[in-house]
Amino acid sequence: MFDFTQIKQALIDLDRNRTLASVKNALNRNENPQDILEQGLIAGMEVIGDKMEMEEMFIPEVLAAADTMRACLDVIKPLLGSTEVLSKGNIVIGTVKGDLHDIGKNLVAMMLETSGFKVINLGVDIPTEDFVTAVYQNSADVLCLSALLTTTMPVMKDVINSVRRSTSDNRVKVLIGGAPVSQDYANKIGADGYAPDAASAVKAVKSLLHRNK
Repeated sequence: MFDFTQIKQALIDLDRNRTLASVKNALNRNENPQDILEQGLIAGMEVIGDKMEMEEMFIPEVLAAADTMRACLDVIKPLLGSTEVLSKGNIVIGTVKGDLHDIGKNLVAMMLETSGFKVINLGVDIPTEDFVTAVYQNSADVLCLSALLTTTMPVMKDVINSVRRSTSDNRVKVLIGGAPVSQDYANKIGADGYAPDAASAVKAVKSLLHRNK
Protein backbone atom coordinates (compact mmCIF):
# COMPACT_ATOMS: atom_id res chain seq x y z
CA MET A 1 0.00 0.00 0.00
CA PHE A 2 1.27 3.44 -0.93
CA ASP A 3 2.34 5.70 1.94
CA PHE A 4 0.56 9.01 1.35
CA THR A 5 2.42 10.59 4.26
CA GLN A 6 5.43 11.07 1.96
CA ILE A 7 3.35 13.49 -0.14
CA LYS A 8 1.99 15.16 2.98
CA GLN A 9 5.44 15.57 4.54
CA ALA A 10 7.05 16.86 1.36
CA LEU A 11 4.40 19.57 1.17
CA ILE A 12 4.87 20.46 4.84
CA ASP A 13 8.63 20.66 4.22
CA LEU A 14 7.94 23.12 1.38
CA ASP A 15 9.86 20.85 -1.00
CA ARG A 16 8.13 21.47 -4.32
CA ASN A 17 10.18 19.00 -6.37
CA ARG A 18 9.79 16.20 -3.83
CA THR A 19 6.04 16.82 -3.54
CA LEU A 20 5.54 16.67 -7.29
CA ALA A 21 7.73 13.60 -7.59
CA SER A 22 5.80 11.83 -4.82
CA VAL A 23 2.48 12.65 -6.50
CA LYS A 24 3.72 11.35 -9.85
CA ASN A 25 5.09 8.23 -8.18
CA ALA A 26 1.70 7.56 -6.61
CA LEU A 27 0.00 7.98 -9.98
CA ASN A 28 2.51 5.63 -11.62
CA ARG A 29 1.52 3.05 -9.00
CA ASN A 30 -2.11 3.51 -10.04
CA GLU A 31 -3.17 5.05 -6.74
CA ASN A 32 -6.58 6.73 -6.66
CA PRO A 33 -6.14 10.45 -7.54
CA GLN A 34 -8.81 11.37 -4.98
CA ASP A 35 -6.81 9.59 -2.27
CA ILE A 36 -3.68 11.46 -3.36
CA LEU A 37 -5.59 14.71 -3.05
CA GLU A 38 -7.24 14.03 0.29
CA GLN A 39 -4.71 11.88 2.17
CA GLY A 40 -1.62 13.60 0.79
CA LEU A 41 -2.14 17.17 -0.34
CA ILE A 42 -5.14 18.34 1.69
CA ALA A 43 -3.81 16.56 4.80
CA GLY A 44 -0.53 18.44 4.35
CA MET A 45 -2.27 21.80 3.97
CA GLU A 46 -4.26 21.15 7.15
CA VAL A 47 -0.99 20.76 9.06
CA ILE A 48 0.37 23.91 7.44
CA GLY A 49 -2.78 25.76 8.54
CA ASP A 50 -2.22 24.57 12.11
CA LYS A 51 1.40 25.70 11.97
CA MET A 52 0.34 29.10 10.67
CA GLU A 53 -2.14 29.46 13.52
CA MET A 54 0.63 28.63 16.01
CA GLU A 55 2.99 31.06 14.24
CA GLU A 56 5.33 28.26 13.27
CA MET A 57 4.76 29.13 9.61
CA PHE A 58 4.11 32.51 8.03
CA ILE A 59 2.31 33.88 4.99
CA PRO A 60 5.19 33.52 2.46
CA GLU A 61 5.62 29.86 3.42
CA VAL A 62 1.89 29.20 3.23
CA LEU A 63 1.74 30.82 -0.19
CA ALA A 64 4.66 28.66 -1.37
CA ALA A 65 2.90 25.52 -0.14
CA ALA A 66 -0.32 26.54 -1.87
CA ASP A 67 1.55 27.16 -5.12
CA THR A 68 3.06 23.67 -4.89
CA MET A 69 -0.35 22.17 -4.24
CA ARG A 70 -1.80 23.90 -7.27
CA ALA A 71 1.02 22.49 -9.41
CA CYS A 72 0.16 19.03 -8.09
CA LEU A 73 -3.53 19.60 -8.81
CA ASP A 74 -2.65 20.40 -12.42
CA VAL A 75 -1.12 16.91 -12.61
CA ILE A 76 -3.97 14.96 -11.01
CA LYS A 77 -7.07 16.90 -12.14
CA PRO A 78 -7.17 15.34 -15.64
CA LEU A 79 -7.23 11.90 -14.00
CA LEU A 80 -10.15 12.59 -11.70
CA GLY A 81 -12.70 12.13 -14.47
CA SER A 82 -16.13 13.31 -13.43
CA THR A 83 -15.18 13.37 -9.73
CA GLU A 84 -15.60 16.77 -8.14
CA VAL A 85 -12.12 17.79 -7.00
CA LEU A 86 -13.13 20.26 -4.34
CA SER A 87 -16.26 18.90 -2.77
CA LYS A 88 -16.26 19.66 0.96
CA GLY A 89 -18.62 22.59 0.47
CA ASN A 90 -19.32 25.73 -1.54
CA ILE A 91 -17.91 28.95 -0.13
CA VAL A 92 -18.68 32.46 -1.36
CA ILE A 93 -16.22 35.09 -0.13
CA GLY A 94 -15.74 38.80 -0.69
CA THR A 95 -14.93 42.19 0.79
CA VAL A 96 -18.01 44.32 1.43
CA LYS A 97 -19.07 47.46 -0.45
CA GLY A 98 -16.83 50.48 0.14
CA ASP A 99 -13.78 48.43 1.14
CA LEU A 100 -10.93 47.67 -1.27
CA HIS A 101 -8.75 45.53 1.00
CA ASP A 102 -8.14 42.03 -0.31
CA ILE A 103 -4.85 40.54 0.93
CA GLY A 104 -6.31 38.87 4.02
CA LYS A 105 -9.46 37.87 2.18
CA ASN A 106 -7.44 36.29 -0.63
CA LEU A 107 -5.35 34.35 1.87
CA VAL A 108 -8.52 32.99 3.48
CA ALA A 109 -9.85 32.02 0.05
CA MET A 110 -6.61 30.25 -0.82
CA MET A 111 -6.52 28.35 2.48
CA LEU A 112 -10.12 27.23 2.02
CA GLU A 113 -9.49 26.16 -1.56
CA THR A 114 -6.41 24.12 -0.69
CA SER A 115 -8.32 22.55 2.19
CA GLY A 116 -10.81 21.02 -0.21
CA PHE A 117 -13.57 23.60 -0.62
CA LYS A 118 -14.98 25.10 -3.81
CA VAL A 119 -14.39 28.82 -3.39
CA ILE A 120 -16.14 31.60 -5.29
CA ASN A 121 -14.03 34.70 -4.64
CA LEU A 122 -16.09 37.76 -5.60
CA GLY A 123 -13.29 40.26 -4.98
CA VAL A 124 -13.57 43.63 -3.24
CA ASP A 125 -16.14 46.46 -2.96
CA ILE A 126 -18.99 43.98 -3.46
CA PRO A 127 -22.57 45.31 -3.28
CA THR A 128 -25.03 43.52 -1.01
CA GLU A 129 -27.16 42.31 -3.91
CA ASP A 130 -24.13 40.66 -5.54
CA PHE A 131 -23.49 38.62 -2.39
CA VAL A 132 -27.13 37.51 -2.34
CA THR A 133 -27.00 36.54 -6.02
CA ALA A 134 -23.73 34.63 -5.62
CA VAL A 135 -25.04 32.71 -2.60
CA TYR A 136 -28.13 31.66 -4.57
CA GLN A 137 -26.40 30.86 -7.87
CA ASN A 138 -23.64 28.81 -6.26
CA SER A 139 -25.76 27.04 -3.64
CA ALA A 140 -23.36 28.39 -1.04
CA ASP A 141 -22.95 26.56 2.24
CA VAL A 142 -20.96 29.38 3.87
CA LEU A 143 -20.68 33.09 3.08
CA CYS A 144 -17.44 34.74 4.23
CA LEU A 145 -17.48 38.53 4.60
CA SER A 146 -14.40 40.69 5.04
CA ALA A 147 -14.07 44.31 6.16
CA LEU A 148 -10.90 46.20 7.03
CA LEU A 149 -12.46 49.62 7.63
CA THR A 150 -14.64 50.49 10.60
CA THR A 151 -16.81 52.53 8.23
CA THR A 152 -17.69 49.42 6.20
CA MET A 153 -18.44 47.14 9.14
CA PRO A 154 -22.19 48.03 9.14
CA VAL A 155 -22.42 46.77 5.55
CA MET A 156 -21.83 43.27 6.92
CA LYS A 157 -25.10 43.46 8.81
CA ASP A 158 -26.92 44.60 5.67
CA VAL A 159 -25.54 41.63 3.74
CA ILE A 160 -26.47 39.17 6.47
CA ASN A 161 -30.02 40.52 6.71
CA SER A 162 -30.45 40.38 2.93
CA VAL A 163 -29.10 36.83 2.73
CA ARG A 164 -31.35 35.72 5.57
CA ARG A 165 -34.39 37.18 3.82
CA SER A 166 -33.51 35.41 0.57
CA THR A 167 -32.94 31.94 2.07
CA SER A 168 -36.00 30.64 3.84
CA ASP A 169 -34.29 27.57 5.31
CA ASN A 170 -31.49 29.61 6.93
CA ARG A 171 -29.06 26.94 5.74
CA VAL A 172 -26.33 29.35 4.64
CA LYS A 173 -23.91 30.16 7.44
CA VAL A 174 -22.10 33.51 7.59
CA LEU A 175 -18.52 33.95 8.79
CA ILE A 176 -16.98 37.41 9.21
CA GLY A 177 -13.39 38.56 9.51
CA GLY A 178 -11.10 41.57 9.28
CA ALA A 179 -8.98 43.67 11.61
CA PRO A 180 -11.76 45.81 13.18
CA VAL A 181 -14.30 43.03 13.74
CA SER A 182 -14.60 40.61 16.66
CA GLN A 183 -16.67 37.76 18.02
CA ASP A 184 -18.76 40.28 19.94
CA TYR A 185 -19.49 42.13 16.72
CA ALA A 186 -20.35 38.86 14.97
CA ASN A 187 -22.86 38.13 17.72
CA LYS A 188 -24.27 41.63 17.50
CA ILE A 189 -24.99 41.53 13.75
CA GLY A 190 -26.20 37.93 13.62
CA ALA A 191 -23.21 36.28 11.98
CA ASP A 192 -22.71 32.59 12.67
CA GLY A 193 -19.00 32.89 13.34
CA TYR A 194 -15.85 35.01 13.41
CA ALA A 195 -12.27 34.24 12.39
CA PRO A 196 -9.27 36.44 13.22
CA ASP A 197 -6.99 34.90 10.57
CA ALA A 198 -6.86 32.52 7.61
CA ALA A 199 -6.01 29.37 9.55
CA SER A 200 -8.81 29.84 12.04
CA ALA A 201 -11.19 30.66 9.17
CA VAL A 202 -10.73 27.16 7.76
CA LYS A 203 -11.50 25.62 11.14
CA ALA A 204 -14.50 27.91 11.60
CA VAL A 205 -15.93 26.96 8.20
CA LYS A 206 -15.53 23.27 8.99
CA SER A 207 -17.26 23.79 12.32
CA LEU A 208 -20.16 25.66 10.71
CA LEU A 209 -20.62 22.94 8.11
CA HIS A 210 -20.52 20.25 10.77
CA ARG A 211 -23.30 22.12 12.56
CA ASN A 212 -25.40 21.91 9.41
CA LYS A 213 -25.31 18.10 9.36
